[in-house]
Amino acid sequence: MNNQMSSTQLYVYLNLAAVIIAYAMMCGSLWYAPVDFSTKGYWGMGILMLSISLINVVKYRFDDMNRQDKINRIEEAKNEKLLSDYVSGE
Repeated sequence: MNNQMSSTQLYVYLNLAAVIIAYAMMCGSLWYAPVDFSTKGYWGMGILMLSISLINVVKYRFDDMNRQDKINRIEEAKNEKLLSDYVSGE
């Protein structure tokens, strides 16, 4: 169990490092882009809004998966209860 936890943490840290590197590279390319400052600001706002949207999409998909998992567990428990009541003859 501990090995799985460290493997998951390694995966999270690797992805975090990739995101930080990607943002640093994006900032560098934005800094050196041969356009005026207002265009750079517009691009920067677009990048920020895209990042926030991505976080929201991932969160809502995760919440939906959790909701569906809870519904499935409730259905399984209900079916198990019905089967046990039927077998016991109540």
